[in-house]
Amino acid sequence: MAKIAIVTDSACDLPAYVVKQYDIKVLPLRVIYEDREYKDGVDIDPQEVYDRMEREVPKTSLPPAEEVIELFDQLVVQGYSDVICITLSSKLSGTYNLIQMLAGDYDAKILNIKVIDSKCLSMFLGFIVMETVMEVKASQSVDAALSTITSMRNKISCSFVLKTLKYLKKGGRIGKVEGTVGELLDIKPIIGIDAEGAYYTVTKARGRNKSIQRIKELIETNFKGKTINLAIIHGGAEEEATSLLVACKNIINVKE
Repeated sequence: MAKIAIVTDSACDLPAYVVKQYDIKVLPLRVIYEDREYKDGVDIDPQEVYDRMEREVPKTSLPPAEEVIELFDQLVVQGYSDVICITLSSKLSGTYNLIQMLAGDYDAKILNIKVIDSKCLSMFLGFIVMETVMEVKASQSVDAALSTITSMRNKISCSFVLKTLKYLKKGGRIGKVEGTVGELLDIKPIIGIDAEGAYYTVTKARGRNKSIQRIKELIETNFKGKTINLAIIHGGAEEEATSLLVACKNIINVKE
């Protein structure tokens, strides 16, 4: 019987207890400040990053190659025959390209590594990882798991709004997002991720409250009458996120 490992990166935003329960292997991205480099989700958490944002905007980086190699080598020793590695979008990070390159150094007869570009990030990546875990548990089939990933990837819809585009611009991954002039007029772009995994402008709204309302309207338009997995993700905006979640649950059927 195949022994299949599920690997992802820390951009999946899965809770630590879920990672532990399902033995998901997580490669931590790097959060880099002037005085120190941190492992995302290991020695720094999102709240700490938000708390420090006004003082210093960190840079981020992909996992070091040696950590990826160390993980794959450990999986060989532990008797795994297959690895399904699902990364955040290759349009938003170099993680996919790095792991794909390193995977080529392994003999597929010893460790068969499939590296998949999720073309998304955060809990949208997390949902794909969890569905893959469940499929592997049920079927013990790499091919079935890969089909699940493709199906999930085609169904995911992501929209979000930022108080400012400043940090997205500094990260260099702003993609097709419009709004530089609009920021002066408090016009907020509703940002989505396209089929290739890049940011783009879905629509626009004036002001913070109307932009959040617009996201609710998009969810209602696209998913009313359907049962879906829903993630409301925030950065230091818990009250707004909770309010949006309650509103969404009143207009659509939420599975989890």
